[in-house]
Amino acid sequence: MRAVVGFVLLMAVGLGWMGAARAEEPEVIIDPGGVPPAALSSITEAVAAITRLAEDQDGGEIDRLRRRARDAVLAALATQGYFTPKVTLQAGEALGRETWDISIEPGKRATVSAVDLKFTGRVTRPEYAERVAELRESWSLKVGQPFINSDWNKAKSTLLDDLSSRDFMLAYLAESDAAVYAETAEVRLSVTFDSGPLVRMGPMHTQGFKRVPESLAKRYVRYDVDEPYDQNKLNEWQQMLQSTSFFRGAFVTLGSQEQDEKTDAEEAPISETGKLPAVTPAGDPEVASADASSAADGRNSDGVITLPVDVRVVEGPARRVSASIGLDDEVGARAQAVYQQNVVFDWPVIFESGISLDRKEQRAYADFHLPPDEKGQKDSFGFLARHKYIQGQDERRVAVGATRVRERKGAGDSRVDYENRWGALLAYDQVKLDGGDAFDLPTATLTSEFLRRDVNDKYDPREGNLISLGGGVGMVLNTGKPFFRTRIRAQQWWPVGERDVLTVRGEVGRIWSDKNTRVPDDFGFRTGGARSIRGYRYLSIGEHRDDAVVGAATLAVASIEYDHYFDERWGMGVFVDAGDAAESFGEMKLHLGYGAGLRVRTPAGPIFLDVAYGQERHDLRLHFSLGIAF
Repeated sequence: MRAVVGFVLLMAVGLGWMGAARAEEPEVIIDPGGVPPAALSSITEAVAAITRLAEDQDGGEIDRLRRRARDAVLAALATQGYFTPKVTLQAGEALGRETWDISIEPGKRATVSAVDLKFTGRVTRPEYAERVAELRESWSLKVGQPFINSDWNKAKSTLLDDLSSRDFMLAYLAESDAAVYAETAEVRLSVTFDSGPLVRMGPMHTQGFKRVPESLAKRYVRYDVDEPYDQNKLNEWQQMLQSTSFFRGAFVTLGSQEQDEKTDAEEAPISETGKLPAVTPAGDPEVASADASSAADGRNSDGVITLPVDVRVVEGPARRVSASIGLDDEVGARAQAVYQQNVVFDWPVIFESGISLDRKEQRAYADFHLPPDEKGQKDSFGFLARHKYIQGQDERRVAVGATRVRERKGAGDSRVDYENRWGALLAYDQVKLDGGDAFDLPTATLTSEFLRRDVNDKYDPREGNLISLGGGVGMVLNTGKPFFRTRIRAQQWWPVGERDVLTVRGEVGRIWSDKNTRVPDDFGFRTGGARSIRGYRYLSIGEHRDDAVVGAATLAVASIEYDHYFDERWGMGVFVDAGDAAESFGEMKLHLGYGAGLRVRTPAGPIFLDVAYGQERHDLRLHFSLGIAF
């Protein structure tokens, strides 16, 4: 009896071991026969999906899996345009593990021999002839290209997205066919897009406004009722709402609304099932349907649907308090605290106040930020109290001012963006120079700056350029003496190899004023430090007056830098900076700084940690900064 039990246990263990051996995934070797890498990748993925099933199958199922693996290879080849391949799968065994040797003779790859694009619906009217021509031209899978299934689907989806993103929100894919002629390796494509009726934007409906006044939506979402639908505008409005501190989330879409006017049946045909064709979001090439009762009632006799613009928001917190601690190579530790409130006395105004403290500067401010006007201009006004002591100049300031900023993008898909900034300031400064005089300086100034930025990445530029032109006019209030200033800054990035970058930057400025006229510190020119001439103390280059360095009348700075990155994060750079700030360009003396440093890429931009030698002062200094496109 014991012998029988032992035999049964031995058989069970043996069968279990055999099952475990069969459960192991087969080792697959593929001879691609010259198929391109993209096709081989598709084949490999298809076969891997089959081999993963082997561990769940017994010996009787392994033959079926081999057939499925071969069929998967044939299907993968078909998606890549190979319709007459020869595929063999030979099973074997090596080191107790099953092997599959798959050999492929792909045959001739099919190419597109004809494309027949058809359009139906309102878009066929003469006024849309140019639009249709552009859509035909944009078709991406053209005659002569290999027929790849993913490219076929992408071409349909992209064209449908282009059609439905403007004027024709209800456009849909009415019919598509790819006729394959395997013997000649040709594919003839036929696609029909139905634009449906013209969609117009109706009255605005809002939802979610509680503390924030609903009128704020009209400052961002600007359009004329009955204006043709444009998805790009809806996206832009949504981004503008989401970018404010008023809301945590915002959604701008077209809704549905019953109208009294009816459409012509020929202009917007209804299917036999009584349903109106629609398109799913993001241009899905599948044909979807929507209940006719929700949209048909909104059409007029000209084949037009008017839908309301729905603006739904989730309001942000009413108040926010934040604090931060930083470190600077010149002033050491720096602390800052900020309080923000996004609605003041039921007005859509952002109030922000804060204090910041470091060894050389302490300031407190209170600003009011208004929502943008109809041109997208953002206005703000506020109060500032500040004390700073830099290079022997002690300054205490109280000021009130206003600023207007306008940002805009370049035309079309351009990456260029523009920024215009205007400012007005009334300031009262109490200034004391080490070893010299103390004086009061009440001033009124008007400033303007224009910035053009064309870079691949604002926070980590590697290619492109930017230029900034600025000017200002001011007056000393207790003497009536005027002063003027101009300034130009420019920077250029050139990519080198796979990761490296060469950077050149320069800055020139000048002040015009009476020789005895004192100008405020933010109008004069001083330089030196991490973002100007490295190897010198922060703002230590300027006009020497008594024992202090004050703002000079002219400025000229240039720099060249080469950064080499070892990988996507770590790198090093070498640089040469030169320039001066003096009473005139003729009196300038070259201050040269050069050195090397570490580069670390972060989500906020690259961090620069530099060691630089200032040749004029014979000084070796450490600098660190964040390298973004100013």
